[in-house]
Amino acid sequence: MTDLRFSHETDASRYTLHRGGDLVSVLDYRDDGRTVALTRAYTVPTFRGHGYAAEVVDRAVAEIEGLGDRRVSPVCWYVADWFAAHPERAAILADRRSA
Repeated sequence: MTDLRFSHETDASRYTLHRGGDLVSVLDYRDDGRTVALTRAYTVPTFRGHGYAAEVVDRAVAEIEGLGDRRVSPVCWYVADWFAAHPERAAILADRRSA
């Protein structure tokens, strides 16, 4: 996946992944200054099945980890499943609070 371009579009509150000139996957978020809620992972239907959603989540989590001052809340089911498959990355997860 070396021909991919990852970007953080802060004005749109999303991370994107492009292959060549094509937008292939998007990860939307909400950031309250302490926690980044990853709310929706989406891959353009014609590009599904190639691991692009996993790639955009991986790169976004790495960027958030690099900030050092944020936790992640996996609101999107896909993101929650990604963390379940990558327990080595769970240290960045926000603590779940009981209501």
